[in-house]
Amino acid sequence: MTNPTVLILLGPPGAGKGTQARMLEEDFGLVQLSTGDLLRAAVAAGTEAGKKAKAVMEAGQLVSDEIVLAILKDRMAQPDVSKGIILDGFPRTAGQAAALDGLLQAAGQKVNAAISLEVDDEAMVGRVSGRYTCGSCGEGYHDEFKKPAVAGTCDKCGGSDFKRRADDNAETVRERLKAYHAQTAPLIAYYDGKGVLEKIDAMGAIADIRTGLGSIVKRVAA
Repeated sequence: MTNPTVLILLGPPGAGKGTQARMLEEDFGLVQLSTGDLLRAAVAAGTEAGKKAKAVMEAGQLVSDEIVLAILKDRMAQPDVSKGIILDGFPRTAGQAAALDGLLQAAGQKVNAAISLEVDDEAMVGRVSGRYTCGSCGEGYHDEFKKPAVAGTCDKCGGSDFKRRADDNAETVRERLKAYHAQTAPLIAYYDGKGVLEKIDAMGAIADIRTGLGSIVKRVAA
């Protein structure tokens, strides 16, 4: 039996990580694991690590890397991730990356590829600051790239209540991009040093990015 594929998606807000992760799930049977979802699920399930996380969160503190790794370890033991996982939002630092390597090594696994979705910062500002969603069904739209067929009416459910995230404005997006580059630069260097860094131009068409990512997965998972 081949080892599960372990992919890490790196990219700033608006780079399309969520969209592409969903497509990788469809194309290869991989499972996207985001840190936030993992924590919520572990707390709800009342696992040992989940109880620890709940106590920390209720105290208004940040959950430690140790607890996050314990929750990730539990999740990776579940049968639905036998083909592999896509990590989104973890690791965020070189220290977390090294700890993740240790966890995987103990299970006879490794990071197959850390894929950086390369984007143009100013284009990201436009892409993110124009986003809004239907308040009824959650369908996503954009002022420029994806308008409803009928102005003010959701294509999917016919609703007319649209919402924008308060932090999806140009100034906040620029700050988030700055923070992303500062945090992620060490990760890029870390995975480059390990020989598993892949870069993909994420400014093109969604279908082209999907094809490019698919080629990487086929190569590294072989």
